[in-house]
Amino acid sequence: MNQDQKDAALVDMVNWLSHPQELGKSPAKIKCAGEFELHGMHYYLFKYKITIFGKWLLGVCGGYEKDSLEHCGHIFSEMQPYHKNTAIAEARKMVEAMIAYWKKEASQAGVSSEPLQESLQEHPQKNKGDFLGFVLLSDTVWDKGQFLSDLKQKWNLDIQEEKETGENHLVCSFQEDIVAVSLIPTPIPDGEAEENAENNFLWEEAVNVTKTHKAHIMVTVIGKSTDILERGKLFTKILSACCEQQNAIGVYTSGTVFEPHHFVQCADMMKEGLLPIFNWIWFGLYRGKQGICGYTYGMDIFGKEEMEVLEADTEPSKLILFLADLASYVLEEDVNLQDGETIGFSKEDKHLISFGEGVALEKNTLKITF
Repeated sequence: MNQDQKDAALVDMVNWLSHPQELGKSPAKIKCAGEFELHGMHYYLFKYKITIFGKWLLGVCGGYEKDSLEHCGHIFSEMQPYHKNTAIAEARKMVEAMIAYWKKEASQAGVSSEPLQESLQEHPQKNKGDFLGFVLLSDTVWDKGQFLSDLKQKWNLDIQEEKETGENHLVCSFQEDIVAVSLIPTPIPDGEAEENAENNFLWEEAVNVTKTHKAHIMVTVIGKSTDILERGKLFTKILSACCEQQNAIGVYTSGTVFEPHHFVQCADMMKEGLLPIFNWIWFGLYRGKQGICGYTYGMDIFGKEEMEVLEADTEPSKLILFLADLASYVLEEDVNLQDGETIGFSKEDKHLISFGEGVALEKNTLKITF
């Protein structure tokens, strides 16, 4: 069983049930009751109660590809009673009904499609404004009480659990968002964290330290509030508080692994009224044929295009600050840069914008001249 994937499915199931058109609140109790494969994708069964003394009801969330933490959108419950012997069969029926429904919708809209399941597998759902990060630990211990105390002391955030989830998990509502923090007593699978640690040119020991992690804390913040920046700040504050654990050795988010003390210092920018831009966005650098190249990683979660600067004749630190200023401006002012426009920080300062196939990233990006 992929514990990270199962925990992510739990958070998404709670979030779906909490929608005003569904339960309108978090379930009183919810447990993962099993898993199954369908059409080459992985699904999780959930049983939940609307009230403490209510009946167990059935829900399903999926489908997941391999070790992905993002499902294709098959999340549903008819709020029918949960029966252990028939739960998987009933969940399969719900998934098949969803596939049939979307096929019908596509047909009525005049969309000529391949089998819908293939399309969903190729383009799994990724929600703007859903934040996910991991704090790497040197051993399988998490002091939940200390975490809540640090969150209160450092950020004046008083998070109250809606129900007891055990010493290794925390799931609660915060305004319009759902917060989930879980201790996973295993390393992040398939060397994923170690591979991404290679991107951090600012921390020489990033890879070697990351290789030593024995467990991790998974932090998820999702919700329906329209202010993604505030949700992102909440996410960063929670990760920052997790870094206060004595066994925290790294923070895996935004496509790299950060040194915990550095992550906390960057998060503290919020105390000065600034965006935690260096927590949200990774500014990658590499040397091109004629100069320094740079790129952003993390703008997409805010619904913005990633940016690249190619072959700049400048110092690496100046290029990072240039990209950071651009990213901060785009996020603070909610700007969508367009192909063919120019941008600058004064009347004389003009940088041409183009949009097309990425160089450092396997997606279309905005190219900004330096």
